[in-house]
Amino acid sequence: MKNSRMMHAYANSEREAVVESENPHALIAIMYDELLRSMNIFAENLDAETSDLELRNKHMARSLTIIYELQTCLNMEKGGEIAENLFRLYEYARQQILLNTKSVERTQLAAAISSLADIRDAWQMVKDPKARG
Repeated sequence: MKNSRMMHAYANSEREAVVESENPHALIAIMYDELLRSMNIFAENLDAETSDLELRNKHMARSLTIIYELQTCLNMEKGGEIAENLFRLYEYARQQILLNTKSVERTQLAAAISSLADIRDAWQMVKDPKARG
């Protein structure tokens, strides 16, 4: 338990350092990581009878907030088709989260999480070309 707390504290301090560095690329990477983490926790807690509803609701709200932030970061004029496609992906993920508040069918939510993970991985490769191979 102590190691877990230490790792969590380390991760938080690392995130805070990135935010303070004003590195927009690193900040977006953190947003993707946090979005995926929250969406996975939300997905794991869909069954109302066996899950932690407070945790589910917390991560639903967190996921929706991060999606909104990612959408507002898009520059639709300069980003063109890529920005439009990202906006649609974010909107799809948002809709799947909202639909899963009333359903435990995870297929489409899992597809949204997988697509976002692919974008996050591509984002990491752009950030660090050495990670490609």
